[in-house]
Amino acid sequence: MKKLINKPEDFARETVEGIIAAHSDQLKILDGSWHRMVRADAKKDGKVAIATGGGSGHLPVFLGYVGYGLCDGVTIGNVFASPSAEDMYEVDKAIHSGAGILHLYGRYGGDIMNFGMAKDLCEMDDIEVREVLVTDDVASAPKGSEDKRRGVAGLVFAYKVAGAAAEKMLPLDEVARIAQKTVDNTRTMGVALTPCIVPEAGKATFSIHDDEMEIGMGIHGEPGIERTKLQTIDATVETMLARILEDLPFASGDTVAVLVKGLGATPKEELYIAYRKAAEILKGKGISIHRNYVGEFATSLEMAGMSISLLRLDDELKELLDAPCHSPFFAQSK
Repeated sequence: MKKLINKPEDFARETVEGIIAAHSDQLKILDGSWHRMVRADAKKDGKVAIATGGGSGHLPVFLGYVGYGLCDGVTIGNVFASPSAEDMYEVDKAIHSGAGILHLYGRYGGDIMNFGMAKDLCEMDDIEVREVLVTDDVASAPKGSEDKRRGVAGLVFAYKVAGAAAEKMLPLDEVARIAQKTVDNTRTMGVALTPCIVPEAGKATFSIHDDEMEIGMGIHGEPGIERTKLQTIDATVETMLARILEDLPFASGDTVAVLVKGLGATPKEELYIAYRKAAEILKGKGISIHRNYVGEFATSLEMAGMSISLLRLDDELKELLDAPCHSPFFAQSK
């Protein structure tokens, strides 16, 4: 293992400490615990609060989306490990502004259990909580079993749209409805070229030959749907988009947002080559691109690879996607 770190067991904590040192004007830790982070600005009375969380190792997910027009608080676990229910509960109490809380997170077992317990604790305090699980990874379960899929890069769209809805002072049920609508209209497919190394484990999360790639692999190294010889980027994008488009399905006349993101070790040049092909395919199918995002939006340490996400838009989702937001890791003007 070759990494620029100190002690492996301190990796996640020191990451958070560095982020707070750099961005204390926008983020703060709660009760001295690096597992709990909230917005540094004043709460807005009567605004729905959005809480998220999950394991470290995916920057800018999860804590990178705490800010105006996004989430209000995040609970941070060790690398690829769920944070505790107690930490989630403390974040919930800190961000609650009288209008209830939306738990918005990816569908992973430990997070489901711990957010569920935090929800129960909140409701004992008469704090109303709704939950929306992001389930956009088409490779992780077949069509018809969407509720069993993993949450991956679609989290970004969910944060952006739900965060804008909350800033409009919409009630909790409406913010939850809009978040679920975003999830229902988002599809993602990824491809991995190399594994990553969890610092405390000190070894690769999986093995793959230099001349191979795996279509559909998850962000923790979960098995994909097909391992093949390395293909050109055009052929890879064609394969990924074919599965995405047929799953919803997307159709001629649709308008979409496109997110092409790296997994941590993929150069931006390669991501733009991928976006070039994706845009060409979508144009050929009569699908309009309203907004695009190309870069690192949800990673897996130093894994090489990428994913493509599509969000089908209507007028309601367009307005919310276009709304301004800002955090240290993600900012958008109109």
